[in-house]
Amino acid sequence: MARYTGSSCKLCRREGTKLFLKGSRCNSEKCAFEKRPFIPGEHGNARGFRKRMSDYGVHLREKQKVRRTYGVLEKQFRKYFKMAAKKSGVTGENLLQILETRLDNIVYRMGFAPSRKSARQIIRHGHILVNDRKVDIPSFNVRAEDEILIKEKSRQMLLIQEAMEASTEVDSIDWFKVDKDKFKGEIISIPTREQIQLDTDERLIVEYYSK
Repeated sequence: MARYTGSSCKLCRREGTKLFLKGSRCNSEKCAFEKRPFIPGEHGNARGFRKRMSDYGVHLREKQKVRRTYGVLEKQFRKYFKMAAKKSGVTGENLLQILETRLDNIVYRMGFAPSRKSARQIIRHGHILVNDRKVDIPSFNVRAEDEILIKEKSRQMLLIQEAMEASTEVDSIDWFKVDKDKFKGEIISIPTREQIQLDTDERLIVEYYSK
């Protein structure tokens, strides 16, 4: 299966914002974006390196930012856009709902993994149950009333334990609930745009693919 294998920190630097791809490291002094807040490459630190972008460039960067935040490759991201466009409602909001309800994002949001990349690893190794059935597909989309559970034999994993201890955003999300004592989470409802904690203008993505 195709996946990005390059430096995660370079993606943040290229988009000019933190994408929080490396968990707690992104909030520490070791964060590469804090040390080098300029685009990667030979001329990245030159004066005026962030020149005014064309309209196309603005649309492209917004699409790339969201795609890289969720760890989705271009082919699958385009597929999600087509799915969103076919659904009733606002296409941009539909797209974010599809991305937000991916199982890897849910595991990360619930605090069971320090990053979406780590969440994908945990899922692929069979540590996650959805409605008491093992699901090892990170792109699996959850639905309202689904229950996400860490397998009992996996609850002592250091990666999961540390992620749950460091998780601070769970209480601020109201479209699912988490019981840390039982290593379990439950989807209350599919999130609305106001409930999705992502700083982006999804209309730019819609315009990018509509050209």
